[in-house]
Amino acid sequence: MSTTLPLKADAAFCCTPLTGSVISAEGAEQTARVFKALGDATRIRLLSLIAASDDGEACVCDLTAPVGLAQPTVSHHMKQLVDAGLVTREQRGRWAYYRVVPEALKAASQALHA
Repeated sequence: MSTTLPLKADAAFCCTPLTGSVISAEGAEQTARVFKALGDATRIRLLSLIAASDDGEACVCDLTAPVGLAQPTVSHHMKQLVDAGLVTREQRGRWAYYRVVPEALKAASQALHA
């Protein structure tokens, strides 16, 4: 049994921007950078590893084994996440430590829901 959904002809319904208002060029660039960074499964996994860590941060040295990649490759992925504003980086001696920026994840989520 098939169901036919009614077609909504209201122009306001079909043409309302996803964000609820017109996004600025700068805002669009930043949002695209965030979603481009999130468009990679390894980066999503790295974010989840950091967010799930006991103290909310992770050393790059602790991120290589879980994703099965060499440190330079993980560092490249982490740079993309830092540049997108999704994580912060702190250098401690030889190692870099990363923390998720909760506000950035919330903003990315709101861009889809608004």
